[in-house]
Amino acid sequence: MEKEKLNYDVIILGAGPAGCSASIYASRGNLKTAILDINMFGGQPSNYLEIENYPGFEKICGYELMEKFENHADKFGADKFPFVEIQRIKLTSEIKEIETKDKIFTSKAVIIATGAQAKKLNIAGEEEFKGRGVSYCAVCDGAFYKDKIVTVIGGGNSALEEAMYLTKFAKKVYIMHRRDNFRADKLVCSRACKNEKIEFIMNANPLEIQGNNCVEKIIFKDLKTGENKELYTDGVFIYIGYNPNVESLNGQIEQTSDGFIQTDINMQTSVQGVYAAGDVRNTPLRQVITAASDGAIAACSAVKYIELSQLQSVK
Repeated sequence: MEKEKLNYDVIILGAGPAGCSASIYASRGNLKTAILDINMFGGQPSNYLEIENYPGFEKICGYELMEKFENHADKFGADKFPFVEIQRIKLTSEIKEIETKDKIFTSKAVIIATGAQAKKLNIAGEEEFKGRGVSYCAVCDGAFYKDKIVTVIGGGNSALEEAMYLTKFAKKVYIMHRRDNFRADKLVCSRACKNEKIEFIMNANPLEIQGNNCVEKIIFKDLKTGENKELYTDGVFIYIGYNPNVESLNGQIEQTSDGFIQTDINMQTSVQGVYAAGDVRNTPLRQVITAASDGAIAACSAVKYIELSQLQSVK
């Protein structure tokens, strides 16, 4: 069966803050725009219990904020394609192609805003107990640990904020970190330190997650003494950073050694007509506000690129 072919000026891959922002600016720039995502719209922030550093909202649920992003994008009429399975991406030709299970999308420009996913510890037991005590989302799974003991691994804002969220359910929350200080903001650290349910295990390197049907304990190395120790816990929540979602790109554009996409200040990648925005690109800060900014810049750059292409084709 022949696949349906759809032609656009710009295709946006990813519907988180960067993708939604890009959709708004591209559509307002009079570009025929499509926005695709392998999941529901909203991206990572949809799982955040609270966001309190996005201007204009002293505190807002992540899902609510991203719903506002999507509704704003809808106002300008971009075509939306959630839950699509991307099979092939061709970026290096003048006309770009995105092939899904039942469609082939073509466009003059592509904005990659596919975000990033949680890094894994890659230790024994992690994969085995995934969904049976190992989790990467406190908002998703926290309610399963009412009156239980959980361990959060990590030292950034996400780790400490999610640990505080877990205290709403768990009777005890350990925060395990391999260093003797945190990367998290001072305000977040202060709040976590004041929470009576939280206990810190510093200079600790996780080695193995053990249990029978579910997680029962974590083995870690005390980096000060060199001794291996065990900590009994009902759940392990891992927050050690993110890997970019770039599996479909197949090395067509320049990336860092960690896989993040290299761009210039205009969000232009190493391939003409291809832009990157948000957590997927090489950036010093990964926040909702910076992702939204990236999306705006990428879309405006795409508008200028297509306008220039049209002028050149007329000459």
